[in-house]
This record gives sequence, C-alpha cells and structure tokens, in this order.
Amino acid sequence: MQLAKKIRIYPTEEQVNVLWELSDKCRVVYNFALADRKDAYNKEKRYVKYTEQQNKLPDFKKRNPEYNVVYSKTLQGILKKLDSSYHSFFTHIKNGDKKARPPNFKGRNYLMTIPYNQSGFKIEDGIITFSHKVSNVPLSFEIGNLAEGLNVKQVEIVNDNPYKARGKFFLCIAYDVDIEDTYFDNGNYQAIDLGITKIVTAINTEGKFFEVKTPRPDNYWNPKINAAKSRKDHCIGVKKGSAKSRRFLRIARAVTKMSKKKANQVKDFQHKLSKTMVENTRANTIIVGDLDVKQMAQPKVKDGKKQKKTKQKKGLNRSTQGLGNLGRFVQFLTYKAEIIGKRIIRIDEKNTTKRCCYCGKKHDMPSWKRVMLCDCGNNIDRDRNSAINIMIRYLLQNALWTGYQQFVDNLRQYRLPDGIEVHTEAK
Repeated sequence: MQLAKKIRIYPTEEQVNVLWELSDKCRVVYNFALADRKDAYNKEKRYVKYTEQQNKLPDFKKRNPEYNVVYSKTLQGILKKLDSSYHSFFTHIKNGDKKARPPNFKGRNYLMTIPYNQSGFKIEDGIITFSHKVSNVPLSFEIGNLAEGLNVKQVEIVNDNPYKARGKFFLCIAYDVDIEDTYFDNGNYQAIDLGITKIVTAINTEGKFFEVKTPRPDNYWNPKINAAKSRKDHCIGVKKGSAKSRRFLRIARAVTKMSKKKANQVKDFQHKLSKTMVENTRANTIIVGDLDVKQMAQPKVKDGKKQKKTKQKKGLNRSTQGLGNLGRFVQFLTYKAEIIGKRIIRIDEKNTTKRCCYCGKKHDMPSWKRVMLCDCGNNIDRDRNSAINIMIRYLLQNALWTGYQQFVDNLRQYRLPDGIEVHTEAK
C-alpha cells in the first residue's frame, strides 16, 4: 500500500527563486507536450501516449540544453501528470460529465508542482535535499523525523495556491507500507449509507444503528465568505484584464484563506470519523453503497418538472457538493480498514432508498423527502431504510443465509412492527 504525508516547508527567498526557475522549465515542457497532443488530435485524429512523448525528451534537451538544469525524472513526472489529467478527463466524459474540460495551458505566473520520483532527493539527519543545476543555492529543508524509517518512493514540492505562489509550500511524500493481508470473515457485518443531512448511517448485523450528522462549518464560513466577495465586487480590478487594487487583492486573499479553513475542517472531521468507525466495530467486513453524488444533488421535482433556483435545491447541492467529497471519505475508510486487517466492499445501492426495507415496495423518494412512509406501516428515516437495504442486498448476493437470518431476526426483535416480514429482492 502507498500512503502519503504532507509536510510544511519554509523556503528562503533565494530558494523560492530556484523553485520558480525549475517551475518555468517544467511549465514550458508541459505546454509543449499539451500542444503536441492537441495538434495530433486536431490534424490526425490521433491520441498521443505518454511513452511517445517521453521518448522525445532526450532530443528536446539536446536542442535546448538550458533544460538540463532540471532533474531528468522531474520532466518525466511532468509528462506523467499531463497523461493522468487526460485519463481523468476521458473518464469524466465516459461517465457522462458534460462539464468536463481537457487540461489547459499554464501561464507564466503559475508555479508548477515539481515531482521527484524515486531519485533526485536525499534524506539525511532530518534534512531533505533536492537535486538541481539552476544555481549554487541548495534546495534543502528541515523535516525532522517525519520521514524517518519510511520507504519513500516520490516527493513533490507543491504550493497550495500556485498562482504567483501566494500559498504555503509543502512536501508531499509518498511511501510504501508493507501490510499483511490478515482479513477474515468473522460473520459480523456493517452496512453504511452515506447521505446528506447525515454523513453516515450505519447498521450492523445486530440491528443496531450508528449515525453521524454532517458537520456544517459552512454555516459559519459561508456568510463571511459571501460578505467578503460582495466587498470585492465593489473594488477596482473586478473586470477581467484591469489592474487589481490593493484592497481587491487583500480581500481575495482573505476569501482564499477562509475557504481553505472550511475545507480543512471537513477533511479533518472525515479523517477522525473514518478512523473511529473502522477501529470501533467488531465487523471485519464493512459494506458501503456506491453512491451517485450528482443524482443526490438533483433539484426538487414538482408536477413532473424540475424546479429551478429553489432554496431546497441550493441547500442540498451545498450539502452534497460543497461539504467535502463523500468519495474521499470512502477512500479514507478503505485504507484505514486495510491497515488493521478489515475490508471495505462497495455495492450498487440503486433503489435502496426507494425500496421499503420491510415489504419491498418502491416509492418515489426525491432528496428533499427524508422519511419513508409505506402502506405496510413502515415509518422510517430514509437513510436508515437505505442502510438496511444495503445490508440485505449484500447478504443475499453473497448467499450468506445464516448472516441474513440473524440480521432479520434482530430486526424483527428490535425494529419491525408486528406482522411485517423483511422482503427479499428475489420476490
């Protein structure tokens, strides 16, 4: 397994100048490679692969010896990043994302991420040193014992606000961890439904629920951010291409800072919650619904027509799209579970919210409708209903009849109204 650490560094002014010089060389190579791909497609309808562009690097450096100041694998890493960006773009297109855009050219004020893959750096006595030939200024940074004993595979020098390098500098260290596969099916399972008002609604085979409300740091930060943006709109420099006033730039920095704080609070919460969940459950198998966030953020439908610009739609969209990536939370769960010998399994959760967990009848359940009301007498929170259906679906699909019967018995004992049987999807 490969994990990563993010370490803050404090380069001097001379070191920042070196980073800008390296970044400028990387940026030009990136733009040339991007232009090569665009020309090949526009003229020949041909896709250029990474290996083809990598093989052109030696000749490029012979014709342009000034690019020898950059470590050789760094330029290869830049080409890999471009290739990954295209793969991501094509994946979004394949999944029907109409807003997907191909990679763009980088301007001279953009500080590129500088990768060092497997070599070109040395860690010794708590100091990491990077190879370069720009000048005699060493790129050495103190990192203490944060990388001690790690099998480091790649290090990247990044700035969290790359435009004019206004942000903070970090080292992203990727390292390999040897983990033995100690997973075994102990007969205990936990099903998780990821939602809007509650980020997690989980149920185990004992029929006990675990629920966590979605944190809302945006309730604190959004009014401040909106007020700052409103002030910025009245500053000199709002129009594109015009000179930015000092007040405009000061407010823009404040907006960026507040937005980062909001995002960091959500990310920190997701890290802590995922660690708590995988370490405090007896289940070795955790089932997560493979959700569609775009579908969750659809507008309210009334009389067969989507309601545009409604308050309900705006609130739900902020809950799903603006309060932390739910897919990222599943990634946190996955790697933390793997470290301690547990397993995360994703299954299709289609209709788990719409289907009554007791009788199996399908209902129309738009995102704004929070309670399932069924003719059979079932009156249950929509997220709990979905978690139960996810558990039932997994147990039935894997023919775990003993676990299914135990789960149904526990539901019948603690949750089911009298005279109601839990459905099976085979019916």
